[in-house]
Amino acid sequence: MAIMSEHKQPRNYSPHQQKIIRRYYGNLDTIQSQRLAELVGELYLAEGKKKAKLWTQAGDVMRKLGVPAARVEHLLKQQNPALIAEVVKELEAKK
Repeated sequence: MAIMSEHKQPRNYSPHQQKIIRRYYGNLDTIQSQRLAELVGELYLAEGKKKAKLWTQAGDVMRKLGVPAARVEHLLKQQNPALIAEVVKELEAKK
């Protein structure tokens, strides 16, 4: 029972920690775009099960970035890292 009561109490972050958390969430789109760009390079080099896992991650990141679901599904079916690189370029152009 003691474990349950611990989770219900709000965390008290220091002002410094609060700033870090705000900056993280304020830059989340940039962080996700950067992760998608990294995945492009990894997809070119990966093989087998790792490649399948990376494609899943790329799909998740694109969804988080607001890429339409139909386009994400199309890109995942194509399995062409160059097409993902184009998405990265488009996202960078929007900034």
